Parts: sequence; structure tokens; C-alpha cells
Amino acid sequence: MHKDATRAFLENMPTLNPGEEFWFACHPGVPCFNACCSGLTMPLTPYDVLRLCQGLDISSESFIEDYAVPGSYEDSGFPLLHLRMDPPPTRSCPFLSASGCSVYEHRSSACRTYPLGRATMPGEKGGVAEHYFLVREEHCKGFAGQKRWTIATWLQDQGIEAYNRMNDRYMQLMARFKAVAGGAVLSEKHATMTLLCLYQQDRFADLIRSTGLLSRVGLKGAYADQPREALFAALMDDPEARLAFAFDWVELVLFGESANLEPALRDAV
Repeated sequence: MHKDATRAFLENMPTLNPGEEFWFACHPGVPCFNACCSGLTMPLTPYDVLRLCQGLDISSESFIEDYAVPGSYEDSGFPLLHLRMDPPPTRSCPFLSASGCSVYEHRSSACRTYPLGRATMPGEKGGVAEHYFLVREEHCKGFAGQKRWTIATWLQDQGIEAYNRMNDRYMQLMARFKAVAGGAVLSEKHATMTLLCLYQQDRFADLIRSTGLLSRVGLKGAYADQPREALFAALMDDPEARLAFAFDWVELVLFGESANLEPALRDAV
């Protein structure tokens, strides 16, 4: 969707304020069950891909090859993947089954948030400013459901906290780049590097091992008191820790500084 069209779309969505209630229920008994899982343009964040790979028990390389359509954000050049839908005429989600979502426990952030929409931007005093709205589609009968929610209770029920935290890091990274780029987009070299680090977690693990990456940076912030051996083990064993580190590494490469990494090792080894 063009960014002007996106802005108009967001402005026309009914705003939902903290504490404000809405009624919604989705289950196999709803007449429109599974209707929202077809004809989609579904963006996938780095954390979405990480979780789907876990649910499918496949590598990130296999996931991207089989289920993703590579692309980029027009205004920044940062990588953006979309889920590859089944062929027409259904254009259904490849994980859709007659009983519902076959990867439900690992479904993407957009699926978890629906029927809410979430727009974010950097906060004036740091952090993230977020805006929620209701996505009311004509086919959806879920709003006739007899269950009452607020933003907070819906997000808690859907297990969205970790998704938002990781997705916000990508938003902040892109916002910082756009603030200093003067309208330029990410170079092809940096776009390829960002794709590898954030979306291709298996290749990033290989990069950490093969280049001795941890011996080439200084640790501070969240990593300040962590022994390198323990950090290396965590990055190899825990994909979420590796993705968090990947955001720090990409930030260091693009801007020469990061809250948790230094451009060169300062303390003796």
C-alpha cells in the first residue's frame, strides 16, 4: 500500500483508547471463521519469522525459500518479507487448515493483534508512541461475539508482548536511519547485511562463529557484566537473544554506536 494511502487508511480507522472496551470473539462457530486468512498481504517482521521457524521446526533459510516473498520498505530500503500465499483463486494463508491456524501458537504479530491495528512511532522522550484502532471488516462477524475486551486484556490474552518489543526495535532502527539519511535509502550492501542479521538467523549464528564477532566488539549496557563465553553460548542456543543482539550489531554497523556494543574492544582480553 502506498504510504499516502496507508496514512488515509489509518486515519479512517476507529481509534481505541486505553481502557475503552470492545466486543469480539473468534472461534469455529463464527460464520466467517477462516475468512480473514485469505486474500491477504501479510508482512512478516524478523520476530515473526523467528517464531514461525520454531513452530515449523525449520531453518530460516528454508522458511524464506518456501514461505516468504522478499521486498523492502520504500522509504528506507530496509528489508521486509511478506508471507507467500497459496495461488489464486483462494490466495489463502499456507498455514490455514479446516480447523483453523496450524501454527497458532507461533502465528505472526499481525494475526495476534487483529482485530486491533497498531501504529507506532518514536516517542518524544524516547521509547515508543503507539496508537491502536479497531479493524472492522465487512465479512467479520466476530464483533457480534459476547466477550468484552480492552487493549490491555486483548494483548495479554494474545501473547503479543514479546512481538511488540522486538518489532519496536526494528521500527526504532528504521526511524533513526530515516532521521539521518536525508531521504536516502539503505545501500544494497547494508540491506543485504540487515536481511542476514535480522531475518536469516541461522546464517547470523554462522557469522558470529566464523568471524569471532564477539572478540571484535566491546560490550556495554545490557552486556556489560556478561562474560563473553556465556554471551556466546546464549547467542548460539537462544534465537531470541541472538535476534536482540542482531539489532545491536546492525545499529553499530549503520551508525557507529549502539547502546550495548562498542565499535572496538576497549578492555584488555
